[in-house]
Amino acid sequence: MELNTLTAISPIDGRYRKQVSQLDLYFSEFALIRYRVQVEVAYFLFLADKKFFNVNNSVRSGLNTIVEEFSPEYAQRVKDIEAVTNHDVKAVEYFLKEELDKLNAGEIKEWIHFGLTSQDINNTAVPLSWKDCMELEYLPAIINLQNALHEKAKEWKGISMLAKTHGQPASPTILGKEFMVFVERIANQVNLLSVIPNAAKFGGATGNFNAHVVAFPAKDWVKMGNEFVEEHLGLQRMQFTTQIEHYDNFAAYFDAIKRVNNILIDLCRDVWTYISMEYFKQKTKQGEVGSSAMPHKVNPIDFENAEGNLGIANALLEHLSAKLPISRLQRDLTDSTVLRNIGVPVAHTLIAIRSIEKGLGKLLLNEAAIHADLENNWAVVAEAVQTVLRREKYPNPYEALKDLTRGKAAITKKDIHRFIGKLKIPDELKNELKSITPQNYTGTTAKY
Repeated sequence: MELNTLTAISPIDGRYRKQVSQLDLYFSEFALIRYRVQVEVAYFLFLADKKFFNVNNSVRSGLNTIVEEFSPEYAQRVKDIEAVTNHDVKAVEYFLKEELDKLNAGEIKEWIHFGLTSQDINNTAVPLSWKDCMELEYLPAIINLQNALHEKAKEWKGISMLAKTHGQPASPTILGKEFMVFVERIANQVNLLSVIPNAAKFGGATGNFNAHVVAFPAKDWVKMGNEFVEEHLGLQRMQFTTQIEHYDNFAAYFDAIKRVNNILIDLCRDVWTYISMEYFKQKTKQGEVGSSAMPHKVNPIDFENAEGNLGIANALLEHLSAKLPISRLQRDLTDSTVLRNIGVPVAHTLIAIRSIEKGLGKLLLNEAAIHADLENNWAVVAEAVQTVLRREKYPNPYEALKDLTRGKAAITKKDIHRFIGKLKIPDELKNELKSITPQNYTGTTAKY
């Protein structure tokens, strides 16, 4: 069968294609070839600027046009060459030499890929594609989700809610504040992720500029390598490498995204539980079906979908961060296949983020259920009562409240007020204690 969204093996290229199709600009075979061409051309022109050879404006303009307007047709030509060479990076070199011939560049075409090994191209092209995806796709997506959660937190900042610790009724909280927990956690991890350098390797066959030095021993190749990678590509060149970049910073990226994903899984499970407790209803859409057998159901499918995709993403991120930094001696080939999959967990993560956003948009607050839960759990004010009694130096207040409330089937407002009424304390203090309710015993937090 011909490959399309119905026949694709991966749901990323099938069921979810519309949601993540933009990722082909960073992680497809086309994208990898395009970024390789970008690096090769940039290095060629860098050498020209350093006066290794002369390049006229026509050639310079022609090469820049190839980079700026790189097309699937160009990529296919590279693949056709690769079918003969059986080497993907060498195919890019030969493609560019063909294009230079068309531009009548002459003998300077031999400066393409001068002194380099394949990994000088791969270990700059892949970090470039990753950097672009992080800046243009992932970070905007996660920050938009963070902002959406912040808006919900502000919308619900006046909603008192029964808290649950160990699954049991606990001191009341504010629904908005509970969403701010996730806003802050995401923000902290995004800040950590944002300062991870985009590392690159650029230094010849085994990282020592061997070929460069033997050809031009008087040149400061370390300085020029740093300048090219850092000023012309916007990456950070690692100073001591084998044939490949060591991928430690990539591993840090994968672990950082995995931590964010774990936070999102936590969010999905909490919201799923609130829905099951009927704290939220969900908007319905005409024509949609919740269950094939039970017509009444409106399932929390967006949060379930997100949790599943985040789990798949994390499994892949775990493997990537554990495998890529390990390579035998100066290099083995195991990183090559693995690197081609770095876009897969990003895709699953973006699918999950969009599912969460969709789910948040469906939530309808059910204040009646939230209020009823508070009213049915007056025992939670016991903490407040015993703490005020401690303030007043009342003897054994914790134990007195424990005997009243612990393990009892139901403690009502009447039970609490009867207990307060029997205390040998001033009426003014009794009134203070009776003014405490599950609805107003919510403490305080930072502003949001």
